[in-house]
Amino acid sequence: MANFMERTAILVDGGFYRIRAQILFGVKSPEERADELFSYCMRHLNKGTGNESSLYRIFYYDCPPSTKVVYNPVTQRHVNLAKSDQYRWTTAFFNALVTKRKVALRRGEELASSGDYTLRAGVLKDLCAGRRSVESLTDRDTRLNITQKGVDMRIGLDIASLVERNLVTQIILISGDSDFVPAAKYARRRGMDFVLDPMWQTVSPSLNEHVDGIRSRVQRPPRNEQDPLYHREDIGEDASIIDPGS
Repeated sequence: MANFMERTAILVDGGFYRIRAQILFGVKSPEERADELFSYCMRHLNKGTGNESSLYRIFYYDCPPSTKVVYNPVTQRHVNLAKSDQYRWTTAFFNALVTKRKVALRRGEELASSGDYTLRAGVLKDLCAGRRSVESLTDRDTRLNITQKGVDMRIGLDIASLVERNLVTQIILISGDSDFVPAAKYARRRGMDFVLDPMWQTVSPSLNEHVDGIRSRVQRPPRNEQDPLYHREDIGEDASIIDPGS
């Protein structure tokens, strides 16, 4: 019996990946994170099942770093985000990523009304309970909310396009967002093998129900520290991280 040649597209929710990658693989430079992402995606082609699989393309979806000038009410200073470490890190990461073979960068947009500093979880509760004073607040007690738009829509459109044009036989989605349930259901109804990689994040029952399998290509923590992609050396703050919910 002839082996079935599978053709795979890998779609990466960038904001999700960068958060999970720091948890699972540690802090890295932009170039190291780009190399890591490509290597991690390629693991999905090596299944050891006897069936051959080829890569159609890796699609990476993310929002460009903000260039706004925002006011921090705690430090009472204006911050030019275009001169921030996060802007430099993300720009270098994108530049490294687009040089990879068969990697396509899909850029979302920043929501015009976003860009405000808010207190981190628990800080407001401590203030109201009297455990903290306003005078004790520092820059570490705040976080910048940058809301992106258009990323989920672009992922959904690309899934539909891949299915309608019969470009692939399998889609791997690296994400944990239940908003992709309609796209997953559509792809499966059209005969697509749709696999989710949540990188060991808990998946909602609705998303779990509408995929053909869940496969994280790294050992579950704490065994992830034995992975060749794990980075043990601290090189400072990883500006790739966007706080969950931002």
